[in-house]
Amino acid sequence: MTSARSALLLAGLMASAGFAHFAAPRQFDSIVPRSLPGSPRAWTKAGGVAELALAAGLALPATRRASARAGALFFAGVFPANVKMAYDWRHRSTTARAVACARLPLQVLLILWARRADIQDVRRGPAGLGG
Repeated sequence: MTSARSALLLAGLMASAGFAHFAAPRQFDSIVPRSLPGSPRAWTKAGGVAELALAAGLALPATRRASARAGALFFAGVFPANVKMAYDWRHRSTTARAVACARLPLQVLLILWARRADIQDVRRGPAGLGG
């Protein structure tokens, strides 16, 4: 898969997640670490806006590299929310605990995916486009 295609797939995933922050915000509010200032809903909305902006940046070849790097930082920055979710869900069903714990290594894979989207496919020119 070319890095351009990979970046577009990541952009789609991030856009979907960004929209979900507004469509079903309560699930995101609940994993915002309490140590952050302000309301969880403000952080949920900010996260949604950030994901939508990063998705748009990944979709455009001219901004793909910067957006991919920012996306990797974003995924690292939201890792504490996934840790909080795993901790908060420790008394739930086995399935729920497994889902919460699976998000931890998944976050690492998302960071690596964003970093991969930063790489240009040299066989096809800048940003994986013909050239």
